[in-house]
Amino acid sequence: MKAVVVSSPGKVEIRDLPVPVPGSYQALIKTEAACLCNATDSKLVAGKFPGVEQYPLALGHESVGIVTQVGEKVRHFKLGDRVVGGLVFNFGDSGVGTGWGGFCEYTLAADHEAMKADGVADAEHSWFECYEIQTRVDPDIRVPEAVLLCTWREVYGAFADFHLKPGMDLLIHGGGAVGLSFVKFARLLGLGRIILVDRNPGKRERALALGADAVLTPGSPELTELCAQHKFDAVIDAVGSEEIINAALGQIKMGGSICVYGVLSQPAFSLVKDKAPYNFNLLVHQWPTRAEERAAQGPLCEWIRQGKLNADDFITHEFPISDIAAALDAVAGRQVIKALLRY
Repeated sequence: MKAVVVSSPGKVEIRDLPVPVPGSYQALIKTEAACLCNATDSKLVAGKFPGVEQYPLALGHESVGIVTQVGEKVRHFKLGDRVVGGLVFNFGDSGVGTGWGGFCEYTLAADHEAMKADGVADAEHSWFECYEIQTRVDPDIRVPEAVLLCTWREVYGAFADFHLKPGMDLLIHGGGAVGLSFVKFARLLGLGRIILVDRNPGKRERALALGADAVLTPGSPELTELCAQHKFDAVIDAVGSEEIINAALGQIKMGGSICVYGVLSQPAFSLVKDKAPYNFNLLVHQWPTRAEERAAQGPLCEWIRQGKLNADDFITHEFPISDIAAALDAVAGRQVIKALLRY
């Protein structure tokens, strides 16, 4: 099968690798489409993702496909089902490690519910926590929305981890797919004032279309004046930046929260505490809470069916998987909200 492999930091190629063999609780998924995760995939390609040092590695963790084979103990997937979140962890003796392997032509999805019911959802039986969010997607959900569930479920789940509630005022730094998802969901969930900060005028315009009350540029006099007059219940760092975290210290209310969603690639960062109120929360969300992520699929699919959530508002570029290098270059140029990869 074809697979997207980072052979060494900065070098990406398409390789032929063995088709994975499903275990007794697994389904084999033929990939239909995938999306680049602008932050995680770019950091993996650059060799800057925390804790990942083995190269070559097979890239990707946002994909959707069709079940072509099931193991004998699978009870919640059947042939022809559409499944989101297939991955490949083991490439045998090929010498290729895993960067989750979701961009492979074939992936594997585990029947988490069956493993849990049978008492084998544990490391002793080769269970991984990501199995919980490898789920069937109803056939009325289009492929673009289905693959975007990978991003949307994580962001929706983060609302619980960040304790975001209706009526709260929110300042969001970063207008990529994550930041824009925070804007859209905050509006749909009834939060209060929603402001987005980003350098890119196209992303600022898109944020307004998705429900932001106002958009500003980083370091602008308008942003400085706003934060002098109005403090926020929560500030979202959708980028993962020490500079943004320290700026947020002066933007939150007494007892407010700085919510770091973007991946922090550096091993340490400093807080300039004299900018902060006496009491504040620093919430760092570098990995999804799987139960929240899984539970998000239901309400998200209802928004999709109601026409409140549409992939066309987020997907700005589309490439065949053979043009993965061009897709990564487009992301590096900072014009891409979300790039869809077709198989």
